[in-house]
Amino acid sequence: MMTAKTLSIAEICTLLGLGPDVAADVSAKIVRVSGFADATVDSVVFAENRAALQDALRSAAGLILARSDDGTHDARLLVVDNPRYAFALCARALGQTRSGSEIHPAAVVDPTATLGERVRIGPCAVIEAGAMLGDDVEIGSGAKVLAGARLGDRVVLQAGAVVGATGFGYVRNPTTGEHALFPQQGTVVIEDDVEIGANSTIDRGALGETRIGRGTKIDNLVHVGHNCSIGRNVLIAAQVGISGSCVVEDGAVLAGQVGLGDHVSLGPGVILGGSAGVFPGKRLEGRGEMFMGVPAEPLKQYLKTMARVRRLGRAGGSGKES
Repeated sequence: MMTAKTLSIAEICTLLGLGPDVAADVSAKIVRVSGFADATVDSVVFAENRAALQDALRSAAGLILARSDDGTHDARLLVVDNPRYAFALCARALGQTRSGSEIHPAAVVDPTATLGERVRIGPCAVIEAGAMLGDDVEIGSGAKVLAGARLGDRVVLQAGAVVGATGFGYVRNPTTGEHALFPQQGTVVIEDDVEIGANSTIDRGALGETRIGRGTKIDNLVHVGHNCSIGRNVLIAAQVGISGSCVVEDGAVLAGQVGLGDHVSLGPGVILGGSAGVFPGKRLEGRGEMFMGVPAEPLKQYLKTMARVRRLGRAGGSGKES
């Protein structure tokens, strides 16, 4: 059974690390987040700039999260450093909670699988033998947790996601050309608070494990190959392909359609722009530094490379830069 939460503004202040004296009416009740147009007295909105703040003030919202009060003395205003993030925290805290597990009759759960508390498993989802699910896990329609995979608390698998499939690892016979499957008998570990998008796939390790670190968020249609180690709080956008045995360290960001060859290593906080490609065995480092292109190079160097290519194009492909 799902139950909705209600928070007083005093509780929201505590949630956001603020003292209760920053709000005028700490006893007011908030039950939902909303946009300006449909805001009511029991909802919270956020404003990131002056124009948005004026729209928020004209709304009926009971609580407004903003960077500054802009000289406006409105009892509904709560000044925070990052209104959008604070709004997201409120949304999470106000979200519905389950009092018990909900397993759809059409789901298939092996009797040897271990399920935590308040687990939700959607229709046609499959949980295979020996799989382990932590508390508050959500498994979407048609998603699969294959044999022996381990999911921590508050993990979300969207519809069609597959965790623990056989890795793409083959050994070629140089004489016949035949490809024999290298043993794919390892595990997958998904740590707490990971979210995996629709139709994404996380392969099991060959002999060891594939691991997705705590707080990492993976978009739709992403593939993570066998024996990869993805750190904490990594962001991976749609259609990224990560080959086997890659290491992506904490806080890295991979934009859409990035491709990593096998045994690539990305240092903490590295950012790969859309459609960037990293050749096998390479390591990129530089917290907060963006890399672009194929092969990926630092953004400044990439822009210089593109400028040279354009000059060559204007020169008619003669090979002489103007």
